[in-house]
Amino acid sequence: MNGLNEIIDSLEVKFSKLSQKLDNLEVLNKELRMELEQSKHIIDNQSGEIETLKKQCETLRMTNSLLGSDEGKRETKLKINSLIRDIDYCIAQLSD
Repeated sequence: MNGLNEIIDSLEVKFSKLSQKLDNLEVLNKELRMELEQSKHIIDNQSGEIETLKKQCETLRMTNSLLGSDEGKRETKLKINSLIRDIDYCIAQLSD
């Protein structure tokens, strides 16, 4: 009987340690999930900022070329032609 009690006590200790480890891992998992969500939020914000800055950069290039800069004249002409085609397409759609 004494051996059985020792085995039971040993199992209780091991179970207690496993339970403690499980609790610690659950807390760590929760913390890591929160950190992941924060990181996703930061990435989304930064992606939005990057897109805004790209649009501003393109607008500045276009403005610079319209103000007489030799750099980017080709791009400006292509953009204007693209806008004209879009307008013509819209007019054609309205005419139908």
